[in-house]
Amino acid sequence: MSNTVDDEDFADILAQVKQYVRTAVVPRETEIMAADRMPDDIRDAAAQMGLFGYAIPQEWGGLGLNLSQDVELAMEFGYTTLALRSMFGTNNGIAGQVLVNYGTDEQRKQWLERIATGEVVASFALTEPGAGSNPAGLRTRARRDGDDWIIDGQKRFITNAPVADLFVTFARTREPVKGDPGIAVFLVPADTPGISVGPKDTKMGQEGAWTADVVFDGVRVPDSALVGGAEDVGYKAAMVSLVRGRVHIAALAVGQAQRALDESVAYAAVNTQGGVPIGDHQLVQAMLAEQYTGVSAGRALVRDAAAKYVSGEDRRLAPSAAKLYCTEMAGRVADLAVQVHGGTGYMREVPVERIYRDVRLLRLYEGTSEIQKLIIGGNLLRDQRA
Repeated sequence: MSNTVDDEDFADILAQVKQYVRTAVVPRETEIMAADRMPDDIRDAAAQMGLFGYAIPQEWGGLGLNLSQDVELAMEFGYTTLALRSMFGTNNGIAGQVLVNYGTDEQRKQWLERIATGEVVASFALTEPGAGSNPAGLRTRARRDGDDWIIDGQKRFITNAPVADLFVTFARTREPVKGDPGIAVFLVPADTPGISVGPKDTKMGQEGAWTADVVFDGVRVPDSALVGGAEDVGYKAAMVSLVRGRVHIAALAVGQAQRALDESVAYAAVNTQGGVPIGDHQLVQAMLAEQYTGVSAGRALVRDAAAKYVSGEDRRLAPSAAKLYCTEMAGRVADLAVQVHGGTGYMREVPVERIYRDVRLLRLYEGTSEIQKLIIGGNLLRDQRA
C-alpha cells in the first residue's frame, strides 16, 4: 500500500488537476453556489480523472498517491469552491482510509474498487449531536443478535449523506473502560432497511457540499460488516483517519488562502480610489504582505507535516499543528481579502465573499482548533515526562 507514483507521473497528474480546477470549475463557481449542487459533468470529469480514488492503493483501483502528493492536489482543490473536494473527499480520506487501513481482504475487495471509481460514495458516519471532536462521547449503539448486529442511533452533519451508497458507521458495542472506548465500526449500505437520511442541511457556506443527519433505527447488518472483523478496531480507525485528514484539511485551507490572496492582489492592482489604484496605498500593501506571509508559512508547514506523516516521524503533533495554523490562517487571509475589496467584498457572487464564508468551517470539522491545541499541548507534556 506504499506510494507507487513517481515524481514525473505525479507532476503530470498535478498539472491535469490544476488545469481542470482553473478551466472547468472556477468559471462555474457562481452557478454551483446558486444551485447548491455540483453539475453532473464536473462530477463525471472528476471520476474519469481518477479523483474519487487518488489516495486508494493501485491494487484496489486507485492512483495510490501518498499524503505528500495528496496535499499538493488538495492545495489545488482548495483554489475553488470546496464543494469540488467534498464530492470525493470522503472516498479518499476519512471513509476510504478506514477500509484501506483496517478492512479485511473481503471488505476491501467488496468496496474499494467501486469507491475508487466513484461508483460508490462513502460517508464517514461518526459525528453525533453529543459527540463531535471527541468521539469518546459516542451514543450510537450496536448490539449482537445471533450472527447479526443491530444498530440504533443518530449521526449529524454527515458529508455526502444525501447521495451516499455506504455509511462507514461508528457505534458503541460495549461499555468503555480505561484504554478501551468500546467503539466498533461497521460498513452499512445506504439502502439497508432502517436507515433514514434527513433533509439536506442549510449551511453558512460551502454550497454544493451536502451534509445531513442520518438515523439508524434497528438497522440489521451481518457480522461481516464489522470492519477488520474485530470490535476493538473502531476507535483506532477513527483516530488514524482523522489524523491523516487533518493534514489534508490544512492543505485545502492553504489553497483557499492562496485564492483569496490572488483575488486581493488582482483587485488592488486595478481598482482605484481617489484616482489611484488602491494597491498604491501602503496600508493595502501591508494587508497583502500579511496575506502572502501567512500563505507561504502555511504551505511550508503542511508540506512538512505531510512528509513527516509519510516517513512515520510524526503522526501526532505535526498534523494537529498544520490544521490549527493553516485553518486559522485561512480565516485571517479571507478577512483581509474582504477588507482589501471594501464594500465590493461584501457582495454575494464576489469570490472573496464566498471564501470568507467557506473557510469558517475548516476550523470546526475533523477536530476544532481547540481540540488541536489540546492534542499539541498534551503530547508535548507527555513527551517531556516520558
